[in-house]
Amino acid sequence: MSDAIVIGAGPNGLVAANLLADAGWTVRVLEAQQTPGGAVRSDRAVHPDYVSDLFSSFYPLAAASPVMARLALDHEGLRWSHAPAVLAHPLTDGRCAVLHRDRDTTAKTLEEFGRGDGQAWLDLCDTWDRVGQDLLGTLFAPLPPIRAGAALALRLRCAGALRLARTMVLPVRRLGEEEFTGDGGRLLLAGNALHADLAPEAAGSGGFGWMMSMLGQTVGFPVPVGGASEITAALVHRLERHGGTLRCGQGVSEVIVRGGRAVGVRTTGGEEMTARRAVLADVSAPDLYRRLVGPEHLPARVFEDLRRFQWDYATFKVDWALSAPIPWSAPEAAGAGTVHLADGVDDLTLFAAQIAMGRVPERPFLLLGQMTTADRTRSPEGTESAWAYTHVPHRVRGDAGGAGLTGAWDEAEQKIMADRVEGRVERYAPGFRDRIRARRVLAPPTLEAADVNLHGGAINGGTTNLHQQAAFRPFPGTGRPETPVTGLYLASASAHPGGGVHGAPGANAARAALRRHTTRRVFSTAQRTLATRNRGGRRTTR
Repeated sequence: MSDAIVIGAGPNGLVAANLLADAGWTVRVLEAQQTPGGAVRSDRAVHPDYVSDLFSSFYPLAAASPVMARLALDHEGLRWSHAPAVLAHPLTDGRCAVLHRDRDTTAKTLEEFGRGDGQAWLDLCDTWDRVGQDLLGTLFAPLPPIRAGAALALRLRCAGALRLARTMVLPVRRLGEEEFTGDGGRLLLAGNALHADLAPEAAGSGGFGWMMSMLGQTVGFPVPVGGASEITAALVHRLERHGGTLRCGQGVSEVIVRGGRAVGVRTTGGEEMTARRAVLADVSAPDLYRRLVGPEHLPARVFEDLRRFQWDYATFKVDWALSAPIPWSAPEAAGAGTVHLADGVDDLTLFAAQIAMGRVPERPFLLLGQMTTADRTRSPEGTESAWAYTHVPHRVRGDAGGAGLTGAWDEAEQKIMADRVEGRVERYAPGFRDRIRARRVLAPPTLEAADVNLHGGAINGGTTNLHQQAAFRPFPGTGRPETPVTGLYLASASAHPGGGVHGAPGANAARAALRRHTTRRVFSTAQRTLATRNRGGRRTTR
């Protein structure tokens, strides 16, 4: 018997397990896949000489997260690496907006797009310098973020707080138009907003795009030396060093509830495991409430809210082993770890609109990773381990590209879409296809098969749009990890603050479990003390 059982060995589950183990709890982590990590894994399946990340690759949120910082994973052997430049957005006319970790260098590249745009970027950086740490503290803290929110409010005062709030809810198209005269700064902001499912016209896309841009400016988009699995290996090593256990190939079919409290789990093999104190679920909210917890244990409103739950975009990804670096027409793109490919903000709007209409985009917006550029251990010298992903609708109603894609994602459709992705890269880097030594296609059902949390290829545990954030995540309530079942906590990206490898959902769930038992212990001690005093008082009266 363990004090806690954690369902799922993704980054949030492993963070939660580590924090519980740090508090002296006995912890068992159960993972359905044969290897831990969830969406933080790498392999050599594309080509034996190349390390490829299956899902996530760049980790600015991990670098900025106070949760990850407290775990001190460098003590477990985790090392970070950076590309010469953080991010590039080349255009077909040869211009290229480049985000460097040196802000003056970034400003210089943006000044070439519009007079005054360099200073406008520096002004955005100055605002981040004043509020960034408190803003991140507010984002990563459990709701309500009293301490971090108070610090932010004190720093800003009334008028400043309102101006920041306006910036955070602006659509990124509007924010870019207000701040910049040229395309460069606008593209950096809008491309970063589409790291989530935030269209240029979506409320809140401006704040998210600004935050991601400023993280790139301050901490970069680092990668773990050796591949994404190194993050997972460090978390697992730390957990085991503190007495926790991990069992892979061990799926969970049910959370056992007795007397309104989660008391353990039943595995897919039929084994019942007991948890003395808590069960933490690093699974999606729909999976937890529709599959793992019996409906008799949940109020009817949960199922009505689940009907309204919105997933983020589905994802289509291609991994490549390249014989040489990508031959960009804009040479500045060669030094960037991350490259965004779109012809302009209007192109991003069209891309998002076609997805909203259920159509596979004709000109997909690509997020592309040059992994050997960021970490030279990923492939032999003079080569490149690379990938690109784009988004597609969950329910395909048509193909804007005219190739008849239906969303079946069989072998033929995967080839059509992968060729469309490669054609998009070729447009910005003529000769790219000639350098492909091997490739792997990860269509939406492939991604879900590799990690059940990636429902239909959704990588953020639910939409990042405002209507499903904070107190609305995963559905209207407190935005906290507690569930209607006592002792059961939601610890995945479906919980506040959402997707990204920062560990906050797992940390918030662990802290909620620890707080509950600390409060119960203090209350029980107070009751015993009061009872003893009362008995003593009665004896005195006699």
